[in-house]
Amino acid sequence: MSDEEVRRVSDALNAVEQIVDEEQRVKAQSRIMAEQLARNKAWAPERTRLIRRLHREEGLSYRQIAARLEIKLGVVQDAFRNYTESGEYAGRGGGKQQEAEG
Repeated sequence: MSDEEVRRVSDALNAVEQIVDEEQRVKAQSRIMAEQLARNKAWAPERTRLIRRLHREEGLSYRQIAARLEIKLGVVQDAFRNYTESGEYAGRGGGKQQEAEG
C-alpha cells in the first residue's frame, strides 16, 4: 500500500470525525469499528505467519520484526505466546512458548 493510499484512508476516517451531527457521527464510527474488528480477526493469521517466518527463515529478532513491519513489539511477542491465530488467548498448553525476546 502506498503512502497515498494510506493518506486516503486516513482522510476518510478524519472526515467521519468531522460529522457535525453527534448521532450520525457515532453511528458511522460504530459501523467502522465493527467492520475493523472483523478485519482484525481475518488479518491476524497472515500477520502471525509472516512474523514467525521472518523470525524462523531470516533470523530476525523480535525488535527487528517490529521495526520492519512498523508494529508494536508486543504484537510480535504475542505471535509466539499462547494465542490462537484469531487473537484470542488459548490458555495453558494452547500454544507453544517460543524463545524469549530476541
